[in-house]
Amino acid sequence: MATDKNEILLKVNQVYNPPRHVVAGAYIQPEEYESLYEESIQDPERFWARIAEDELYWFQRWDKVRAGEHPNYQWFVNGKLNITYNCLDRHIKSGRRNQLAYICTNEDGDEVKVTYGELLDKVCRLANGLKALGVKKGDRVAIYMPQIIEQVVAMLACARIGALHSVVFGGFSASALRMRIKEARAKVVITATWTKRRGKKINYKMNVDEAVEDLPFVEKVIVAQREGDDYELVEKEIDFHELLQRHSPCCDAEVMDAEDPLFILYTSGTTGKPKGVLHTIGGYNLFTHYTTKIVFDLHENDIYWCTADPGWITGHSYLVYGPLSVGVTSVLFEGAPDFPNPGVWWSIIDRYRVNVFYSAPTAIRLFMKYGETWPQKYDLSSLRILGSVGEPLNPEAWLWFYEHIGSKNCALVDTWWQTETGGHMVTTIPSYRAKPGKAGKPFFGVVADVVDRAGCSVEPNTVGNLVIKEPWPSGLRTCWNEPERYEKYWNTIAPYYLAGDLATKDEDGYIMILGRADDVLTVSGHRIGTAEVESALVSHPAVAEAAVIGKPHELKGESIKGFLIIKEGQNNSEKLITDIKLHVRRELGSLAVPDELEIVDSLPKTRSGKIMRRVLKAQELGMDIGDISTLED
Repeated sequence: MATDKNEILLKVNQVYNPPRHVVAGAYIQPEEYESLYEESIQDPERFWARIAEDELYWFQRWDKVRAGEHPNYQWFVNGKLNITYNCLDRHIKSGRRNQLAYICTNEDGDEVKVTYGELLDKVCRLANGLKALGVKKGDRVAIYMPQIIEQVVAMLACARIGALHSVVFGGFSASALRMRIKEARAKVVITATWTKRRGKKINYKMNVDEAVEDLPFVEKVIVAQREGDDYELVEKEIDFHELLQRHSPCCDAEVMDAEDPLFILYTSGTTGKPKGVLHTIGGYNLFTHYTTKIVFDLHENDIYWCTADPGWITGHSYLVYGPLSVGVTSVLFEGAPDFPNPGVWWSIIDRYRVNVFYSAPTAIRLFMKYGETWPQKYDLSSLRILGSVGEPLNPEAWLWFYEHIGSKNCALVDTWWQTETGGHMVTTIPSYRAKPGKAGKPFFGVVADVVDRAGCSVEPNTVGNLVIKEPWPSGLRTCWNEPERYEKYWNTIAPYYLAGDLATKDEDGYIMILGRADDVLTVSGHRIGTAEVESALVSHPAVAEAAVIGKPHELKGESIKGFLIIKEGQNNSEKLITDIKLHVRRELGSLAVPDELEIVDSLPKTRSGKIMRRVLKAQELGMDIGDISTLED
């Protein structure tokens, strides 16, 4: 990587053209891009209808492509489909039963290969098992599992019968898991006994036991026992693999309406409680299918690897539903990215001849720290396309990724989107020119702009609020049990969807994402609400008040710093700080533990009592604190 800042600046200001071999085989050629985009926004109904007819199987064709006004819009009205039919049955009926769906591996180098036919068999068996347990269309099922094939099977089995899955990231604590189970009123919880990370076993079932205690609506807990386990399961508990063995591999896909709900996924917001983002089937299936195909230029024989965990939206859209709908072979990896050594990911690309690799800036910066010698040990020549997701990809990391992983011979697509959007919103496509540090242009059918608080477009290269001006197929339809939180997306800068990110747009229409405008932190690509962390801090018996901010971090993007007012009689000590951090870990999980905690005498507040976090952040970073006329003291 170039260390001279002037050299980096020079490279950043260049436009990077994709390699000739990438352009030659691309679905969409550069000269087609602008006209196709124009068509997609001038006549979106015609554009999406054509793709829906060409790409997906519908049990019944829709009456109308889009109806209603935002926020209460619908896509493919009265259309009938099942997303698992498009992900599995459709490919098997076209002769691809024996094609690999997943190559599953881990930090020990173990390997399990699952074909599309085998995956359908497992999904149908579990779907029949869930029905036998009384799970019906519209019921909720919580899934708390590691990155193993059983997790994918669990998600698809729910979708097969019309039950909503609510996947909870395995890094969350028992308390955070319990909140999500309660909010969704999950009838069944599916888990595994453990995962292994950095050579150590992490117990999942123990967290589930604690989370479901005294929850009467949780009727069953299905447990995937892992190799070497032979636990005696107690009342309400069922063995995952035994359940599969007991049931038939034939289960017709439930005929679902395009606007029936598919899943709930909880994401951090600006208030203490995470939002249950709800996605429906038709538009989500179409948009994740098409973005997966076009943004990654995926072809039938490609080997694709998205490193995300299905506990987050990237895993939902671009490890499970999108790639399966397109019909490619995906890598599924369980473990840490740098264990047993910093070359483990590159060895997997070498071993399986991965063609498309999609990961996060946090991981890229981690590997930058380890240096170029690790990727140089492996043959990465199979790579054709690199992708980034989760947070803005800073120019230095963009260039390192491009030069040392892609060998300047791959297209690099930086993707901006959210849990709420369901799929890619701003990106380049592989055959199109890229600018380091800028996500790119709006995807087809996406009308994105950078505006001021009044909703007026700002001048080029001016910081403003990123908005989406028209509904797109995969947008969230509501927040579970909290429609008012959903409506806020559309009525804060009405009539646009407010993404909550600051951005700029240059003269060529390329958008650069600058980070969150609200009180949401992005730590290692994961969204964490300041209010969630503050609630966990003040629930400690020694803490009276708390405020947290995000600080720039070389690897994580942001790190968390907390400012605490402790109660009278408590001693400021290293032991107390350690105890408070352990408390946050128990309440939320390791990803939310502040790197720094500082005990203070007071917190800056407005006269109405609102903590002014921006003042804390400005003071911490040595910046101008701005207007403090509303400060209490």
